[in-house]
Amino acid sequence: MTTPPAADRWGLPLGLGAYLLWGAMPLYFPLLKPAGALEIIAHRIVWSLLFCLVLLAATRTLGQLADVVRRPRTLAVLAVASVLIVVNWATYVYAVLSGHVLDAALGYYINPLVTTLLGVVLLRERLRTAQWFALGSGAAAVVVLSTGVGGLPWVSLVLAFSFGLYSLTKNRVGRTVGALPSLAAETAVATPFALAYLGWLVAQGTSTFAQEGAGHALLLVAAGVVTGVPLLLFGAAARRLPLSVVGMLQFLTPTLQFLVGLLVFGEHMSPVRWVGFGLVWVALVLLTVDGTRAARATRLAAAGPTTVVTEP
Repeated sequence: MTTPPAADRWGLPLGLGAYLLWGAMPLYFPLLKPAGALEIIAHRIVWSLLFCLVLLAATRTLGQLADVVRRPRTLAVLAVASVLIVVNWATYVYAVLSGHVLDAALGYYINPLVTTLLGVVLLRERLRTAQWFALGSGAAAVVVLSTGVGGLPWVSLVLAFSFGLYSLTKNRVGRTVGALPSLAAETAVATPFALAYLGWLVAQGTSTFAQEGAGHALLLVAAGVVTGVPLLLFGAAARRLPLSVVGMLQFLTPTLQFLVGLLVFGEHMSPVRWVGFGLVWVALVLLTVDGTRAARATRLAAAGPTTVVTEP
């Protein structure tokens, strides 16, 4: 048996690190109070850009960002991605600060179903039977939650659709733009608006950055690192792991968020919410099993028929 290259052995730890950090993120944002969701997002945008620029400079890859800036069509696509990810970030931070971590977890559980739905609606993809059943189970979950808790689970839906559309938009630039210059471009597009909002808060005397002590200011600055590090870990893992493994790891983040919301923050899970989550989990099992079978069939088809040679 051949020993896998050293880089491959790092794939799983890197992937686990990324998804564990994303899953633990609900524990970070409450530390930033009394800053509100919009102030936190504005700081997250500004310090993420600075973090990306420092890393690009340290790795002597600032030219990759310059290449993106010189390609108007790519920059336009990343500008759309910037709007979508800011909506996603703002909704997520609002959910955490307002006691809706379970709704946020549900949103990221629903995300693979939304991605499948977008493939049908926007890309005219044809679904297999199991995928249709998965979408039906997911739709039933939304109906159950809507009727049982008194309204659409809008936090979950906004998170799922904003990230699904973000992923679809990022797919338009393909592999031509790396994770770091891509994040730098996206945050650069949003930074003027973030700085304008932070300036307005200062003018109104409601900015918390310089009023809550050095510790609070450092925690806000750390938002850039908190944003950038898991993204870099994920980018490194995605190049080393099979897509099927990455697909399985993605469920780690909402599961951790679910546990944090339930066990750490003590959010209530009514019987109706358990049924709704259960329907989503059934849908995800269907998608995972179907995806695994489809990937195996593709590998076997690519390998071609096996020729049996018999001795004369």
